Amino acid sequence: MINYSERIPNNVNLSENKTLQRALEHWQPAFLQWWDDMGPDGSTNYDVYLRTAISVDPKGWAHFDHVKMPDYRWGIFLAPQEADKKITFGDHKGEDVWQEVPGEYRSTLRRIIVTQGDTEPASVEQQRHLGLTAPSLYDLRNLFQVNVEEGRHLWAMVYLLHAHFGRDGREEGEALLERRSGDEDNPRILTAFNEKTPDWLSFFMFTFITDRDGKYQLASLAESAFDPLARTCKFMLTEEAHHLFVGESGVARVIQRTCEVMQQLKTDDKEKLRAAGVIDLPTLQKYLNFHFSVTSDLYGNEVSSNAATYYTTGLKGRFEETKIDDDHKLQNNEYQVMDVAGDKIGTRQVAALSALNERLRDDWIADVQAGVDRWNRIPAKFGIDFKFTLPHKGFHRAIGMFADVHVSPDGRLLSEAEWTHQHLNWLPSDEDRLYVHSLMGRCLEPGKFANWIAPPGRGINNQPVNFEYVRFN
Repeated sequence: MINYSERIPNNVNLSENKTLQRALEHWQPAFLQWWDDMGPDGSTNYDVYLRTAISVDPKGWAHFDHVKMPDYRWGIFLAPQEADKKITFGDHKGEDVWQEVPGEYRSTLRRIIVTQGDTEPASVEQQRHLGLTAPSLYDLRNLFQVNVEEGRHLWAMVYLLHAHFGRDGREEGEALLERRSGDEDNPRILTAFNEKTPDWLSFFMFTFITDRDGKYQLASLAESAFDPLARTCKFMLTEEAHHLFVGESGVARVIQRTCEVMQQLKTDDKEKLRAAGVIDLPTLQKYLNFHFSVTSDLYGNEVSSNAATYYTTGLKGRFEETKIDDDHKLQNNEYQVMDVAGDKIGTRQVAALSALNERLRDDWIADVQAGVDRWNRIPAKFGIDFKFTLPHKGFHRAIGMFADVHVSPDGRLLSEAEWTHQHLNWLPSDEDRLYVHSLMGRCLEPGKFANWIAPPGRGINNQPVNFEYVRFN
């Protein structure tokens, strides 16, 4: 018999709920089998310096120790319950939050939870082989930390499915372990989570940009009238912050290293920089363009009746809902969205309720832009005249009103021929990807870093940069 409070640290009284405990006991071996099949390649015996959440108070949620990943204690944590909490938006505004799922919203809520849950194992699958080309032990440890936390976020969603959705929930929990990222017959639900993450530059861009979509989706679910979902997402956000740090600092260190070599060689010539084994800044811009546009699609259509329904029914709020100064019902409010009319891109006002996807996308874009602004300080510090920019919202889109048109990064509508002729100036070419791939060799001596990336300013949890973050047995 597994001691569950020991094996699955939790603050949901798991030991007192025998039915739930049995359901999770049944699910856990399948999860470990999935981890063995699809988790980080060849890593089973490594001792990794990981942060484990063992409670939700500040001391407990960041407990560090060397641990084997299959022995990681995937816990179930909800942010502490607030007494007398009220619903803050939509038709039910002012009523008590729900502790159980209202029957009329059951299938919609289940779909929301399943879609969020599906992204978590998908990321692990996408990143499965990256450990084999890690640029340092420090980076390898960060990858593994992201992986186990995506695993914990899967547990968080499966707990909700098991605890609140009965047999349907249990079946959905099993299906979450059966889909596979990029599988032709049984792919992951969202397109971006079926893309490959073939190299570390893609990984850093993914954690900076796509995990930031995760932050905004979780933050809007953290407003939900369904309190267990809101509290689950609130706690997940504390972990998501580390993923964003891994991405932003990872790309910053690539930029830093490139600028150092540009200064040493006194050149911005792509071929000379590639010969020196670093990633030229225009290629980094192309990767930024690609990941930004693919992630932008995750927000869905600019105008969406589903988004309106989620809001009015109280299932999903806006980012930082309670800080917004309006009536939180939005029946008469408008919001500006972009519009393609003939050969021009313009804007139009639409009902704010139907534009909630677009509003969330705009919040996310502002946050991505702030990170890009921080990156731009690095070339400036070296006296290098180069600025990273985000492409136009309509660039390289497959969903929404820009799906059927071609837009340049600076926002011009292009003909099919112009796009075909020019798109490789803006998106990574096969040659670019092959070059980046060629840099990916494993560098595993403590304190040593691959030539294409600078060391971090400091280590994890006040450890030195040359700490033995991963021990190979």
